[in-house]
Amino acid sequence: MSIVAHVHPYVVGVDTHARHHVYSVLVSSTGELLGSQKFPTTEAGLKRAMRWVVHRTRSHVEALWVIEGTSSYGAVLTGMVLASDFSVAEAPRVDSQHRAGVGKTDELDSARIARAALGLPVDKLRRPRLGKGIRQAIRILVASRELLAGERTRKVNALTALVRGNPLGIDARSSLSRTQIEQIASWRMRGEDIELRVARTEAKRLAHQILELDCELGANERDLAGLVQISEAAPLLQETGFGAVSAAKCLAAWSHYGRIRTEAEFASLAGVNPIPASSGNTVRHRLNRGGDRKLNSALHMVAIVKMTHDEETRKYVARRREEGKTDREIRRCLKRYIARRVYRTLNAQHELSITT
Repeated sequence: MSIVAHVHPYVVGVDTHARHHVYSVLVSSTGELLGSQKFPTTEAGLKRAMRWVVHRTRSHVEALWVIEGTSSYGAVLTGMVLASDFSVAEAPRVDSQHRAGVGKTDELDSARIARAALGLPVDKLRRPRLGKGIRQAIRILVASRELLAGERTRKVNALTALVRGNPLGIDARSSLSRTQIEQIASWRMRGEDIELRVARTEAKRLAHQILELDCELGANERDLAGLVQISEAAPLLQETGFGAVSAAKCLAAWSHYGRIRTEAEFASLAGVNPIPASSGNTVRHRLNRGGDRKLNSALHMVAIVKMTHDEETRKYVARRREEGKTDREIRRCLKRYIARRVYRTLNAQHELSITT
């Protein structure tokens, strides 16, 4: 099993920020720091940074770039580096204990990022998501949907609190229904005391905003459905439990063939792999609370729907209950199984597209 230091002669660590990035170049064989430099994140600044790195690495094409935030602050730089045919990996997690007694600066952080990658097996490097084409469009729509859904939740909570705290003629003992929200949006002003008149006006405004957000979420889902149907995730739509949104989240996390090399890595990314927590004579596993929470949420919703509407899954649930498993433990097993199905489906579609 080859490690980074044996395969790549140089490693470039990049600590990314909104206004500037800091670059450190290390010699892999010795760990020697050849230099650290800060460059702005403008187009000209990124080009200067790449020229500086190329000069430091003697134009070696096998240099490995380890970039922090390849999907956020480092996204533009990642695209430029990949376009120049360099290898790129996402920055590994750096233990805070490594900073003990050393301190913290952007220059030190970029060097730590590079050093953290030196001993990693090459096949364990996390490759960045591709930032172009259908997959990038899906990621943009998924991120937009998260914002819209969060805004809708805040508006609904505000409206619920308002109608519960004021006698406006709405039964809000439970969550507001679509019919109730439409009813509130259609209210006309009445001859009421000023506090009720203001409360009714504000409730009507919130109801209108919620209905507008519902329209935007519907349009977002239709756009996602159109893109998913022409992507590797299209077969997922034929399976019980998957919709356009859940399939899109799975595709956005998987990104492209080769980024995640095994089913176990995909399960770890989704946070559905059990983590050993045994001690002495006690053998047990605990829930993984890490990973991509959007992907984890999508798998959770698919599992819930399958447990309710899929006949084979209901038989499986009944059998596991007889074995003494709780519903929570059964859901964890199902999510692990679904993650395996998703990974195999997406990889198989990619391989099929190559052969055809």
